[in-house]
Amino acid sequence: MSSRGARQPRALGQASSSMADAPAYKNPNPSNIEIKTKFPVARIKRIMQADEEVGKVAQVTPVAVSKALELFMISLVSSAAEKAKEKGGKRVTAQHLKQVVTEGDQFDFLVDIVSKISEAQEGAGGDTRKRKEKSVATDSDHDEPKKPKKGKGRRKKNDD
Repeated sequence: MSSRGARQPRALGQASSSMADAPAYKNPNPSNIEIKTKFPVARIKRIMQADEEVGKVAQVTPVAVSKALELFMISLVSSAAEKAKEKGGKRVTAQHLKQVVTEGDQFDFLVDIVSKISEAQEGAGGDTRKRKEKSVATDSDHDEPKKPKKGKGRRKKNDD
């Protein structure tokens, strides 16, 4: 036995004093979103080494940065998607991202970037469809036959 004294095993429910002092962090992926895309580790390493002050980079460092980027994106985009749902929209817009950044303390470092988003994009959300319907209703008073609109995007495959 060593002179320091024997270590007593801890029960599962007990936390060490250093862990009890640590701040509680929010789970960055609370809905357990499956991550299908990965940030390119080689490119991250190249970007890190582009800085003259950075010397050698450990092999695991770009992998850790890649994972941090994934969790950051999940947190930011999930919050913006919640904002879009609150407004009744189906698409996440730059305005939704701006709201997430300006309302919380977590993304304060992005405030300078999102300040460039104009307030003219304020109508992000479900209001655009209502505005279009109103404009179509006012245009229909002109008794002109309307041309059928062409669809946007690719054609859907036939199952025949």
